[in-house]
Amino acid sequence: MTFCLPGVGSLPKLWTSKSVWLGPGHSYLCLFLTDFCGVRNNQRWFSLKTTCLQNTKSINLLIAKARHFRKDEGRNKNVSSGFSDLFSAGAAKKRSQMNCQNKVHDLPSIKNTSQLPTEPLRLEDWDKLKEDFKGKVSFESWISSQMAHHHSSVDVAKSLLAWVAAKNNGLVGYDLLVKYLYLCVFHKQTSEVIDIYEIMKARYKNLEPGAYTLLIRGLSHSDRWREALLLLEDMKKVTIPSRKNYHDCIQGALLRQDVDIAWNLYQELLGHNLIPMLETLKAFFDLGKDIKDDYYSNKLQDILLYLRNNQLYPGESFAHSIKTWFESVPGQQWKGEFTTIRKSGQCSSCGKTIESIELSPEEYEFLTGKIMRDVIDGGDQYKKTTPWVSLTRFITFLDWCP
Repeated sequence: MTFCLPGVGSLPKLWTSKSVWLGPGHSYLCLFLTDFCGVRNNQRWFSLKTTCLQNTKSINLLIAKARHFRKDEGRNKNVSSGFSDLFSAGAAKKRSQMNCQNKVHDLPSIKNTSQLPTEPLRLEDWDKLKEDFKGKVSFESWISSQMAHHHSSVDVAKSLLAWVAAKNNGLVGYDLLVKYLYLCVFHKQTSEVIDIYEIMKARYKNLEPGAYTLLIRGLSHSDRWREALLLLEDMKKVTIPSRKNYHDCIQGALLRQDVDIAWNLYQELLGHNLIPMLETLKAFFDLGKDIKDDYYSNKLQDILLYLRNNQLYPGESFAHSIKTWFESVPGQQWKGEFTTIRKSGQCSSCGKTIESIELSPEEYEFLTGKIMRDVIDGGDQYKKTTPWVSLTRFITFLDWCP
């Protein structure tokens, strides 16, 4: 028994039936769909039990099955055409929207329910907090990072370290110590900084730059500020310290009025081609108003020349420190005022013309002549393989377009 249905591309789809004898009054009608489509030859099987091959109910059911598969074919065709549209021109936006929808439905957002404690916790409280933690990273690392980010109190962080030490036979990892050290430095807990310094000095031979920076900053404001200088020396064995490291050490020396060490560190800072922080220079002027020393005054004038030559402009607070120092110089009777500069470059207070950063015509002429004599000509242009004709042409160009 064969049913012929219209197929894709005028190719027929044949419903073929084969009866299988099972006994008196029973048979199986085995059906398969042969699909001639492109290079594929797929066969779909199902069976229908009948009591008689001539039973009209069987024939009607067979026709219904054929119609059902034809409807399925239409739906599959629509689906396949829909997917083909996804890869047609201009369908990138549609694909991205479908991907976003799939991500929204298939990947629900995971929110961490753990909250930062606001007061020190007991050991069992930390255990409970870790049980409620749903993150994929280490709980200890996550909670310590959050504490450092939100500047939690030192007491809460100390209870965390006590809990970690109780679980690990009294040992606390390097990462947790550095984060706890950061909180101690931020809250200016000098005694805690010294305790962490003693622990790290006993356990680690060398530290990374971040730990050195925190220890230098924390120790520079304590009575053990000279040990910050030792840490700076250890740091120089590995890398060049930053200007912040020098700033902390200089500030620590100036707070104890050890000006020789402060000036030596300042010269060392400049020797590394580092631009000092304006707060560092301000610290020198803040101390200068109490020191009546010509050597110190000359050093401060060198700082003013450094600001001028490098076009560094102090802020309002730094300007107040400079003004206060000038007015404190004995026998000079300086008087400083905050003023504005006219467009002409004149000071509104004293009427003097402020030095401009632009070159004057005389300065430009001097500079071009210096370059011509010492750089381009060099005394013997042929020795430098510079033909005279090219040199003359270049001089003419400079005169025509300075």
